[in-house]
Amino acid sequence: MARISYSKSTNTIIYYIIEDYKRNGKRTTRKLETIGNLNKVTELAKKENIDVNTWLNKYLKNYIDQHAVAEESKEVIIKKYENRLIPKNVNMSFNVGYLFLEEIYYSLKLDKIIKEISKKYKFEFDLNEVLSYLVYSRIIYPSSKLKTYELSQNFIETPKYDLVNLYRGLTYLNKELNHIQREIYNNSKTIVDRNTRILYYDCTNYYFDISEEDDLRKYTGNAKDKKSKPVVGMGLFMDGNGLPISMNIFSGNKNESTTLIPLEQMMFGMNPETGEIIDPFEFENSKTIICTDAAMCTDEIKYFNIKDGRTFVITQSIKKLKKDYQQEVLNDNNWRIVGDLTHIYKLSDIINNDKSRTENYETIFYKIIQTETDHVVQDLIVTYQIKYHDYLKTVRENQIERAKKKIKNNENGEKIKLSNNSNDYRRFIKEDVIVLDKAKDTWDNNSLNQKITTKYSYSYSINQEVINEEAKYDGYYGVTTNLNGDIEEILKITKNRWEIEESFRILKTDFDSGTIHLSREDRITAHFLTCFISLLIYRILESKLSYKYTNTQIIEKLRDMQVLEEKGSGYLPTYVRDDLTDDLHEIFCFRTDFEITTYENFEKIFKQVKTPHTTQLFK
Repeated sequence: MARISYSKSTNTIIYYIIEDYKRNGKRTTRKLETIGNLNKVTELAKKENIDVNTWLNKYLKNYIDQHAVAEESKEVIIKKYENRLIPKNVNMSFNVGYLFLEEIYYSLKLDKIIKEISKKYKFEFDLNEVLSYLVYSRIIYPSSKLKTYELSQNFIETPKYDLVNLYRGLTYLNKELNHIQREIYNNSKTIVDRNTRILYYDCTNYYFDISEEDDLRKYTGNAKDKKSKPVVGMGLFMDGNGLPISMNIFSGNKNESTTLIPLEQMMFGMNPETGEIIDPFEFENSKTIICTDAAMCTDEIKYFNIKDGRTFVITQSIKKLKKDYQQEVLNDNNWRIVGDLTHIYKLSDIINNDKSRTENYETIFYKIIQTETDHVVQDLIVTYQIKYHDYLKTVRENQIERAKKKIKNNENGEKIKLSNNSNDYRRFIKEDVIVLDKAKDTWDNNSLNQKITTKYSYSYSINQEVINEEAKYDGYYGVTTNLNGDIEEILKITKNRWEIEESFRILKTDFDSGTIHLSREDRITAHFLTCFISLLIYRILESKLSYKYTNTQIIEKLRDMQVLEEKGSGYLPTYVRDDLTDDLHEIFCFRTDFEITTYENFEKIFKQVKTPHTTQLFK
């Protein structure tokens, strides 16, 4: 509300019209007009034969009447001076892209979940503020915790917590890891469709730049890229719509196949450590299909997932099958085409006939073989595709060329570090060791014996046996399942596993989740929880945008959505308005792209995103 104010100087008093407004919840004022000094005002009052105060009140009323226009057509006049410096050490540019993430955060009722945790542990700092800004920053400003704290000052609602409380907050988040995940999932069902008929599970590794191990970070020879750094593993469950459900963190030397069941137990209502019954995730259908990759193709996992009406679809490595099953897979006969229950084919008749090969280049052939593990009888569905055969052959030939180049360049006979990794070209290199010299030349003072020095030379060649063995399986792909369903549907389920790989890519590349710089196990685990929540919120946003835009487009746009503060007036957008920003504003029912948005209107937006007006807002 406009009102009269004044300032005193040595010689006079200067009168102004000012107005109160709020910025970030704090009340402050802005100058609307300078009326004049005491002498001028006194002279004007005398002309109207009234006192100074009466004249000032009359002038204020006239000002209010003249400027009382409709809010939607209100004109804001901004005065700038070419010789006036901007304030020193004052940030005037702020991000507003996070507001769309904030509305999803509060729609998931994370503030209420954190409020309950705060009451339980009776701490006084604002854990909800800590968590929410860690989540927004992970998407928009991915970086270390210290840098996150600094960059979060760029949001239009600048946080008030300090760095100490950020680290303390991670400790409490870790204590309630499973509870938070369960409540988020249950709340998410009110704002987005969840498809829990199919649950996808996969694991990934994170490497730490430290030299010593601890209880969580372990060296492992089983790491996918053989890095000589301590490793932490993450397991992730995703629903059939590509939305994360739950996650766990495990030590780097733990076999991935042992990580699925404990997380699944937790989701279905059992504490995996104590066996106690706990609140389950509220899945709409307990008859869930568990789909995962070949690393989880164990009898134990299959046996666990035939209970309570659940079923499994798990990738099966053809190379690791028992010999009799392998022979049946590679047998030329009894192949069918998906969708055709009438005809039976012999693969060689298709492959060796040029016309037939061309016509069926992308055709998927399949056969079903009944197999058994210790406790489970299941179907092995094997597919063969000529296009897939040629793809694997081309990949291998390129890797063989790299192996040959490596051997050719090793003219001095130095030792080459070999690999058994199925994606590493060095698996095709064969090593022969030649003893050049073996002599006693030095004394070992500890044992009083002469030390034997042996010199070696290394000879390398292409390992044709490995190449021939791999080539046998080109074009074949297998899954094991106890699901009695349409073959096409089962193959479609396995095909959609790419989405969980995409989630890991977003976490590692777009969210830089591997930038951790934490030493305590509880805080490392909590860090990954914040990454998990960020992934869920981002995936919900992606779905609300109907997958019209790429990850890069969405994240870069959220990051670029900056506004410039015009002190006393409001904020001017400095980003490019486009189809993506229009879609965001339309979906979330607020706008930040007017020529200027006043402080009052931003206060309304802040209130709206924290109190979503309907649980069906995003559906």
